[in-house]
Amino acid sequence: MPDKKDKYAAGEQGLGYIYQPRFALLRLLQLPEDTSVFIEKDDDLDFIDQHGSKTLASLKHKADGDKLTNLSTDFWKSVNIWLDRYNRDGGPESNLNFFLFSTGTVVETSFLRYFLSGYLLRADDPSLSSLANDALSSSTSTLISPIAKKFDLLDGEKKEDFLSRIQIFDNSPRITDIPNTIKEQYMRTIRREFRESVFNRLEGWWNDVVIDLLSGKRLDAIQGHEVSEKLSLFADEYKTDNLPITFQGAMPHYDIETETDSRQFVVQLREIGVTSSRIRNAILDYYRAFEQRSAWARENLLSLGEMEKYEDRLVDEWTRYKDMIFEELDEKSTNAVVTSAGKKLYDWADLSSGNLSSLRIRERVSEPYVVRGGFHILANARLSPRIYWHPHFLNRLSSILGVAK
Repeated sequence: MPDKKDKYAAGEQGLGYIYQPRFALLRLLQLPEDTSVFIEKDDDLDFIDQHGSKTLASLKHKADGDKLTNLSTDFWKSVNIWLDRYNRDGGPESNLNFFLFSTGTVVETSFLRYFLSGYLLRADDPSLSSLANDALSSSTSTLISPIAKKFDLLDGEKKEDFLSRIQIFDNSPRITDIPNTIKEQYMRTIRREFRESVFNRLEGWWNDVVIDLLSGKRLDAIQGHEVSEKLSLFADEYKTDNLPITFQGAMPHYDIETETDSRQFVVQLREIGVTSSRIRNAILDYYRAFEQRSAWARENLLSLGEMEKYEDRLVDEWTRYKDMIFEELDEKSTNAVVTSAGKKLYDWADLSSGNLSSLRIRERVSEPYVVRGGFHILANARLSPRIYWHPHFLNRLSSILGVAK
């Protein structure tokens, strides 16, 4: 384990970078929905309210026990950034406020306590500018010296105006605390056992949005209502009449080989002359349904015996269509007629079954690959598939698959 006092260790710095998007997510949930945020624009985070007022937020994820004192570089480095933005935007005419969020604690004797959120300046308190001047005059730091000179370029009124816009939020939640804070404060309508899954879905979506923003793929600020809507959408998928659909459009890690794939459900499709493009779709449906079932199982989203009962329903419905389509076949039926009947049965499963509400595993799970893929999973059961397409498939199973009798 690395020495926590190693001056070259970059753990906290590394955490600081990934702290930004996670903290921004929490903050957007805390603020009105019409608030928006940019990341790494004018500061670590730029929050813009419905009136266009902007709050520049510096984030400091510090080691446990870290303290903020009069000459803490975290504070003065933020001041340096804020001074540039303040001067750029017209000083007192600007619509800027400045927040410092730190996991550290402001020392009680430090003048920084006057900037703490919620602190109300009293008539007998010294002016903020005099306190800042006193602190800067005591510094010998080569890092703080140019900041002091920049600050001193402001006249007295501007100094006071600038400093009055600053708030410090110490003891801010650490990066590891934020997930629980979000789950406990903003997911109380979600069943406790599903909150972790919903949070992971939300943060996964959020990280993709942040990457788009930082890479320039997205130019607009992220809106607070986007987060609310996504959270509501994900939460809705975990209700008793629904299940999350997370493999829509997913592709397998292997190459799709429609002509050589030896899996039983693919062999069955080749037996009835299904085209290569349709077999490819079947392979995708199988993959997505199989992976989706695995995801539901990992998250314990299915009740005891629910999947078995669902498969029984699929088999029952398939049996009804099979009996209807195959009822006119007999021993004299030509191979072409038999194969055509099998293809007709598969056409129903491929083109119609996914739209039947009666075949949904739950009432609001309407994604067709769940049903279509379910049929392929049943057709893939070795050595006795629960469903088949070619009327003679079971009799020909040994020779088709090369299985010893």
